[in-house]
Amino acid sequence: MEKKEWYFEYEIQKNRPGLLGDISSLLGMLSINIVTINGVDEGRRGMLLVANDNWSIERFESILSTMDTITVHKIREPNLRDRLAVRHGRYIQRDADERNTFRFVREDLGLLVDFMAELFKQDGHKLIGIRGMPRVGKTESIVASSVCANKRWLFVSSTLLKQTIRSQLIEDEYNDNNLFILDGIVSTRRANERHWQLVREIMRMDAVKVVEHPDVFVQNTEYTLEDFDYIIELRNNPEEEITYEAADQNDQFGATEFGSIDF
Repeated sequence: MEKKEWYFEYEIQKNRPGLLGDISSLLGMLSINIVTINGVDEGRRGMLLVANDNWSIERFESILSTMDTITVHKIREPNLRDRLAVRHGRYIQRDADERNTFRFVREDLGLLVDFMAELFKQDGHKLIGIRGMPRVGKTESIVASSVCANKRWLFVSSTLLKQTIRSQLIEDEYNDNNLFILDGIVSTRRANERHWQLVREIMRMDAVKVVEHPDVFVQNTEYTLEDFDYIIELRNNPEEEITYEAADQNDQFGATEFGSIDF
C-alpha cells in the first residue's frame, strides 16, 4: 500500500519531561514516521506524519484518547495551511466569515510568499485578489512568489516602476504557465477599451491571474468578488484599516509620477 501523509496537532495539558519522547516512541511502534515537527500556536505542536496504512493512524488516535497529558486537535490529511504552519511555526490567519480570505501583516512576508507560491504552482485557472495600502509589499510579494513557483510574471497593468497599461500580448506570452498581474485601480480608472479587451481575453485563459485592489476592480467591471478563488489581505499591522481614499492621489499609488507605458 502506498504511504500516506497525515497532519497531527495536539496541545499539551500536563507538561512533563519525556512527553514528546513517549509520543515519538508510540509512533515508532506503529511504524509511523515523523516528517516535520514544529510549534504552530501557543501551547500547540504540529507534526507531518507518514503512515503505511490507515489502521496505524486509527490505532494511534485511539491510544492518544486515553492520555490526559495532551488534547488532540487534528488528525487528518494535511492541507496547504497545515503544511505551511509546520514549516513556518504559525498558522495563516483566515477570515471566520469569508473562508477564502486570508490575512497577513508585513512581518509575515515570508509566509505570504510561500503561501502564494504554493497557489501559483497549481494548474489551471485561478483568480486571486490582494488588498493592502500603498507600499505595504503587495506587488513585490507577488513577484517573489512567482519566482518561487517558477512562473513567468507579466504586468497587464501596474504602478511598480511606471504606470503600465497593456493592450496586447506578444505570441509567446499567450502561455497558461505565465502569471498575469493586474492593478485594479489602474485598469478601471485609467485604461481604454483595448486594454479591457485584453483583460477579458486573459480572464478566459486557463492560467493564474492576480488582481491588486480587487474591490475597486469589481466595482467597475462585470466581475464580482465571488469570482475570486482567494482574497489576500496584507497590512502593516493587525489594526490597520485598508481604504481606497488615496486612490486618486498619484503620489500614493504611483500612477503618473514617472509617466506611463501603454503597449
